[in-house]
Amino acid sequence: MAVGIGVGRFVYTPILPSMMAEFGLSKFVSGLIASANFVGYLVGALAATRATLPGPARAWLPGALALSAVTTAAMGATDSVPAFIALRFAGGIASALALILASALVLDRLARVGRPGLAALHFSGVGVGITVSAALVATQLSAGADSAGMWQACGVVSLLGAAAVAWLVPAPLAPAAAASQTASTGFDRRLARMAAAYGLFGFGYVITATFLVAIVRATPAIQALEPVIWIVVGLAAAPSVTFWTFLGRRIGTQTAFAVAAATEAVGVLASVLWPDMVGISVAAVLLGGTFMGLTALGLLRGRELAQGDPRPVMAALTVAFGIGQIVGPVLAGLLSDALGSFTVPSLLAAAGLVMAAWLARR
Repeated sequence: MAVGIGVGRFVYTPILPSMMAEFGLSKFVSGLIASANFVGYLVGALAATRATLPGPARAWLPGALALSAVTTAAMGATDSVPAFIALRFAGGIASALALILASALVLDRLARVGRPGLAALHFSGVGVGITVSAALVATQLSAGADSAGMWQACGVVSLLGAAAVAWLVPAPLAPAAAASQTASTGFDRRLARMAAAYGLFGFGYVITATFLVAIVRATPAIQALEPVIWIVVGLAAAPSVTFWTFLGRRIGTQTAFAVAAATEAVGVLASVLWPDMVGISVAAVLLGGTFMGLTALGLLRGRELAQGDPRPVMAALTVAFGIGQIVGPVLAGLLSDALGSFTVPSLLAAAGLVMAAWLARR
């Protein structure tokens, strides 16, 4: 999770301001590159709906992580926008496969050994990856490195992580009992509403998650926070899944999802309506402290509603999430280029999160 999502997906955010300055990228083009990653994410999620993937199953997870590492490093070897789009697309496929395959493997194994509470440790890897990569980018930024050096350094770290996973992935457990082979009967109303809420969450979080560091660089009062603001997001994300899954066990997974979505909406609003050191710090903490909790709660709720193999359900939720992610950055870039700020797209994102909370509670 640290390699495939924490670095592979989210390292674009702290590197983006340097890319915009070096290559003259508009906000629309920056959003387009981000959305290419999410189109790939959607393709990867659809691929993961297959009951069986070709080749040895044990090789797919480390293979996806290796692809993520290679595409990350390759971003530093070009200055072409079409190449950026192609590489982020391929990286998105790798991220989705890594998330779904790793989550299916870990959550199933934890359920079978009676340790579901350890799922939070699995999802906290995203926060660890964000923190490590953000600290690496900040260190290189202070040393005067360009965006190419940042991408390549993060790619090397990712490749080391992929090698560690290839070594650590265990042999499969014995086949489950025949009862687990029961076929899914499809989406019921609860799962349909959860999928819609998950898609709105994807739209609601992604604008701030993509452009937060760019917002900081563009606001003179808070520019000094640029090297550390994404580290704050990562530090808040690492323990957040433990808190939200604990709350989910107390008040219900869907209710905890609704509370987290409403909390994240406050953070999204703070990023544009409270443009000082305190406000942007609140935005970073609330974003980091909720988005992985929401990701985990959505997948856990999907597993609760699944009949038989949970992977297709988790993949379907990820597809809905991916659609929201695709729309968000492009729309935000268009509106920001036209209006001169991220205020309006952030208001739309917060409204989406409030709607997600309402749907989840239903």
